Amino acid sequence: MGLIRFCLVFLAFANPACAAKLFLTTEVYPPYNLQASDGSVRGVYIEQLKIVLEETGTDYEVTVMPWARAIAMATMQPMHCVFATARTAEREKLFKWVSPIHSDRNILVARREADIDVSSLEDAKKYRIGTQRGDYTEALLERLGFPQVDVGADFQITLHKLRAGRIDLMPMSESTFKSLPADTFKEVITFTRQQLGLACNKSVPDAVIAKLQARLDRLIADGTQQRIFDRYKLVSP
Repeated sequence: MGLIRFCLVFLAFANPACAAKLFLTTEVYPPYNLQASDGSVRGVYIEQLKIVLEETGTDYEVTVMPWARAIAMATMQPMHCVFATARTAEREKLFKWVSPIHSDRNILVARREADIDVSSLEDAKKYRIGTQRGDYTEALLERLGFPQVDVGADFQITLHKLRAGRIDLMPMSESTFKSLPADTFKEVITFTRQQLGLACNKSVPDAVIAKLQARLDRLIADGTQQRIFDRYKLVSP
């Protein structure tokens, strides 16, 4: 137990036997996170994180899972991180952060043929709204007093419910909306604006967080992050 404790405290400085390995969890959320047929992750977020992690010599592995499980593991499991996580006031003290890997406008989306009349979030409360379990929008909808919230396991399940008319509205990233068929869905109203980042369990040493943040800061300053955004045709925040 003494060696394990030593490693956890001094991971950032230890020899290879105690090297800091990060376990990253995420969900499939086009166009930010996509999963290839071999199970690997690609997309806007992982392209940035691969540069940040590999150029700082940080050992890591990435696992795709439903969002609620992904964020729960980062909350409870040592050396686990989750991306891309909305950096809300409620979550600020739960994690150590490396951010921003994106700043996003989240909108409410409806089926194009639906008769939806919304000019404010108060108007939206009369409709059925679907989101993903564990997503920051779930807590936000509850806090704002939305009475009809349908919670699904992941983004694709919620999107299927919207397409099928089982829900009326769905919050999603503006860039995600732009990747959907224009003849199928329509933007209704802005829901929120949010910064997203890599959220790490508090067991991750401060020195590891600091070196990752410093590399991300350089990635932003030299224009690499924006070039990645442009490659994926992301809407500028």
